[in-house]
Amino acid sequence: MDAPEIADYSGTARYAAFGTGSVGFVDEHRLFGEAQQEATDKLLSLSDSVDLIRVVFGDPHGLVRSKTLTPATFRTVLRNGMDMSPGPFVFDTGHAVAIDFFADGGGINLSELTGAGDFVVIPDARTFRILQRGETRVGWVIGDEYLRSGKPHPLSSRAVLRRMTDRLAASGLDFVVGLEMEWYLTRYTDRAVGTVGGFGVQGSAPSVEPVNLGYQFNSDAYLDDLLPVIGPLSRALEQVGLPLRTIEHESGPGQLEFTFSPMSGLAAADAVLLLRGMTKQICADLGYHASFMALPALDGFDASGWHLHQSLFDLNAGANIFAADEPDRLLSPLGEHYLAGLLAHAPAATALAVPTINGYRRLDESFSLSPDRTSWAPENRGALIRVLGSAGAAATHLENRVGEPSANPYLYLAAQLAAGLDGIERKLDPGIAAQNPHDPVASRLPTNLVDALAALEADPLYRTVLGEHLLTAFLALKRSEIRRYGEWAAGREPVASNQATEWEQREYFAHF
Repeated sequence: MDAPEIADYSGTARYAAFGTGSVGFVDEHRLFGEAQQEATDKLLSLSDSVDLIRVVFGDPHGLVRSKTLTPATFRTVLRNGMDMSPGPFVFDTGHAVAIDFFADGGGINLSELTGAGDFVVIPDARTFRILQRGETRVGWVIGDEYLRSGKPHPLSSRAVLRRMTDRLAASGLDFVVGLEMEWYLTRYTDRAVGTVGGFGVQGSAPSVEPVNLGYQFNSDAYLDDLLPVIGPLSRALEQVGLPLRTIEHESGPGQLEFTFSPMSGLAAADAVLLLRGMTKQICADLGYHASFMALPALDGFDASGWHLHQSLFDLNAGANIFAADEPDRLLSPLGEHYLAGLLAHAPAATALAVPTINGYRRLDESFSLSPDRTSWAPENRGALIRVLGSAGAAATHLENRVGEPSANPYLYLAAQLAAGLDGIERKLDPGIAAQNPHDPVASRLPTNLVDALAALEADPLYRTVLGEHLLTAFLALKRSEIRRYGEWAAGREPVASNQATEWEQREYFAHF
């Protein structure tokens, strides 16, 4: 007896674009330049070499959001875009609704957000990577967010940085960034889900234990003990093109620092999304938990930071424009102006470099290697801005030491670049180097997220850089986070400023 005929569920070509952005969206709005179009054309055929493809973007918190597509669907999305829900734009870190998207203008005077209408994500083929997840080959590509009108989405943090770096490139300059990120490796003791949360209430934090006792800085023995994790992780990062440079064991139990070779600004921010996601996934496969939360609420743990190294490079001259020509100078005049801009906007920029309640635990004055004042100094790790360089040194650059490793990379980098360029434009003077970077008479950095947000809201530069929509949304998201923490903390005994709480552990440890 013949087998029954198998029904054809594939549909016809006329339905192929249903569920994606809009037929011909990319061409209609002329979204691609020559380089991006060339990369897209190559990716059309390369997409057959993987089983699934994740189209991702970074939300305002810096968390990676995605949809997973089949190769056939992905080829359609390369031309038409992918419809996405605006949920990642309106939920705070605990998934509480922070923006009233049913109000007129979606609560932030953005009509396309009203009623939680979709937006469109267009894959940037130049960011495509292949991740080996067990037996499954997964394509991974960052998308750019657009309104249905074809305009860049005003809540896209990647668009903020890309606009700035594109303008910089048009003037013959590149924003050069070195990443230095600290994070924690712990071992799962129980892989059970635990207590489930809800909207605005996070579930249980992962159950973990330290991998070592810590507090033997740069311990070769500790690092060697972690090779069963570090080995596969470092190979995976290098296989996807991340320029891993060094690995070291920091102070805390299982606290690691990864540094990377210099990258162009937008590529560096993209790399952070990939780094954090891959690190968490690969460590989980091996029975470990990776967290980029600044200070886990675990006994004996020290705080982690994200030190951002930066300079400007003259593409035509092939030279670092921060390098001093004169003896006895650390920086060129342009480098000094850039440094002064970082200091002038430091209070407001802190909200974008340290965007969680937990991150301010690290900036307590007792952490002498973390900044608490708007100071600069050569080769001093207690200063906000550490200057590395000397006359004629091609590698001269500035290190901002305030950031937390969970920060949104696009907003952190954009905040730095905008401040530095403002300093150049206004020819600001950084003043003399600090002898004591923690001098109590020096200007204090914000000590909490409330004060940092107030400084951000009051700074006209960042209102222009972020735009009214993103600034309004970011403030609403973060103030919702603050409100929920306050409700939890009400009636409880106050904790030390450098001590994380159980609320923070549930809020950040798993997801960041």
